[in-house]
Amino acid sequence: MADTHSVLMNRVYRRQRFVYDATRKYYLLGRDYALDQLQPPADAHILEVACGTGRNLDQIDARYPGRNLYGLDISSEMLRSARAKLGDRAMLAQGDACDLDPSKLFGCAKFDRILMSYCISMMPLWQSAIREAVSHLSPCGELHIVDFGDQSQMPHWFDKRLRNWLGRFHVTPRDNLAMALCDMVEFNVTHKPLMHSYAQYACVRNREDARAP
Repeated sequence: MADTHSVLMNRVYRRQRFVYDATRKYYLLGRDYALDQLQPPADAHILEVACGTGRNLDQIDARYPGRNLYGLDISSEMLRSARAKLGDRAMLAQGDACDLDPSKLFGCAKFDRILMSYCISMMPLWQSAIREAVSHLSPCGELHIVDFGDQSQMPHWFDKRLRNWLGRFHVTPRDNLAMALCDMVEFNVTHKPLMHSYAQYACVRNREDARAP
């Protein structure tokens, strides 16, 4: 499954990676909101799962300098762009989000913050990827997720056209994200729609850190 998905993602992004940042800013909305919510402690270890071109890690470095940054992506093509953008500011590695060995890839077993930005909608086993991510949180760690919402507050025609268009890029909005996270009773979960349900944001915290959102 991982090898097949890697081939698919490389095929999708082999050329798109050159225009990805310029085009996605118009519809991958809510990413900066998620970055604002990170609020990592000093010297935090921050991992982005499916880091793509490195756009978010670049922004994290600007907002929260001095943190330790890591990026994982299944696409070697996207990682080429990320390495060109980030240089030595982040450790990057190719890997499967559902079968993650960060100690082997990065020499770091646990992370204070993990970000999943507009990636679960492209992962066939997205719930497994979320479970894998939270298993690598530090005791006070947080997983932040932002992705397409369920469009429940948008006109029906907009919802239909958006889903038809996203399907061309192998993207499926995860309408049941909130329900899936509610099943994770061992964690403190926050979930909210953004921009009239166009996007959705979630934060999953270990219960050792049960701060109010």
